[in-house]
Amino acid sequence: MKRNTNNSLLFLLFLLILVLLTSCCFISVEARKSHNRTRKPHKHHGHGHHAHSQSPASSPTQTQTYTFDVVSFGAKANGISDDSTAFLAAWEAACKVGGTVKIPAEHRFLIMPITLQGPCMPHLTLQIDGTLMAPPAISSWPKSSLFQWINFKYVHSFTIQGSGTIDGQGSNWWTSSQISPMQKGYYSQQIPGMKPTVVRFYSSNDVTVRDITIINSPLCHLKFDNSKGIKVNNITISSPENSQNTDGIHLQNSQDAEIQHSNIGSGDDCVSIQTGCSNIHIHHINCGPGHGISIGGLGKDRSAACVSNIMVNDVSMKNTLYGVRIKTWQGGTGMVKNVSFSRVQVEDVKSPIMVDQYYCDKLVCKNQTGTVVISGVKFDKIYGTYAFQPIHIACSNSIPCTDVDLTDIHLRASLKYRGFQQALCWNSYGKSQGPLLPSSIDYCLRSGGGYIKKIARSHDSVCY
Repeated sequence: MKRNTNNSLLFLLFLLILVLLTSCCFISVEARKSHNRTRKPHKHHGHGHHAHSQSPASSPTQTQTYTFDVVSFGAKANGISDDSTAFLAAWEAACKVGGTVKIPAEHRFLIMPITLQGPCMPHLTLQIDGTLMAPPAISSWPKSSLFQWINFKYVHSFTIQGSGTIDGQGSNWWTSSQISPMQKGYYSQQIPGMKPTVVRFYSSNDVTVRDITIINSPLCHLKFDNSKGIKVNNITISSPENSQNTDGIHLQNSQDAEIQHSNIGSGDDCVSIQTGCSNIHIHHINCGPGHGISIGGLGKDRSAACVSNIMVNDVSMKNTLYGVRIKTWQGGTGMVKNVSFSRVQVEDVKSPIMVDQYYCDKLVCKNQTGTVVISGVKFDKIYGTYAFQPIHIACSNSIPCTDVDLTDIHLRASLKYRGFQQALCWNSYGKSQGPLLPSSIDYCLRSGGGYIKKIARSHDSVCY
């Protein structure tokens, strides 16, 4: 009997403990529910009916991104109606909150000269999958907007990308270079002296341009002015050979740029590097037709020009006037230093290696003693075929070029050869080491020049 009583007490004690545990769990759950009801939810604010969220609204830890389709802002997308207002409205909306301005595929957008200005929220993207078209008629361009067509100003942390095309429709602008003297009076009234660049970046930092195609510019296709942190990757630039003075990529007063894995053919320089540029790396570029890759012309009208730390390597050039070139005007001041051209393949290039301190784009230019000093230039592994002259190095009478290196040069006359096998070298100091072809390169450079180097270094202060 006593054992049964003890068992009953133990059973009752077990039930009591179970009830207490159940009550505690219930109170804990209710407390958590009550806390959740009093916490404010995370809000995702919309920014107008044009903004389309691409992130789940239920995830407060994720950054919300928006897409601003220019069609949603009223673009007609027929290539005839003016879509500039819609483009600008989409830009201004995206600039405030970040995200992507979208130019949709399989549509054409006629855009008048436009400035897309920052600063904007970082990581802004212009996604071009359709075609942007400049006004084809010169008369439709405002006279105040002849410097550029699409101008990006004060942007940072910005990307242009996509599978689309930017078409400068520049054929009417090139007409003046093909007309007869009797027609010039008429066309001079129709075609302004200034011609617009297609895409220009001004005072912008951390800019990327990739994958797109830019064609038929009246002047430069892609220009960077007073900008830093530039990346150009896998783009295509093209215009016909009769499109004179149409640079592919033009750099001026810009630093820290990398241009790579692109195809560039135009009526002028594939890449033009102007005064104020430093830390520029150009590599894995296919160039042609055009004038090759050029530094200059520098020092025009006795101006100061400063260029340093330029590296060009792994470049292929076909049917270009020049290969790799430095050109300066007489009378300028300043300095070009620390330039390297290496692993450059040329095919039917008129003059693969060119240093010209007597550059002149007129029939006659005045002889002047001042010069932009050139020092520390290396040409290494330049090989292929030339159509006129293998090497042309003509340095200033007043201050020669110094520290010029020619290494492993192998150039032979092409089937189109109509020129000279003799290398032209004037007033340049440095060293050559083989193999060198043609053999005249062996006698191209003078040795020594220590005193000349001191004079050259004295000009460095103009720049740095």
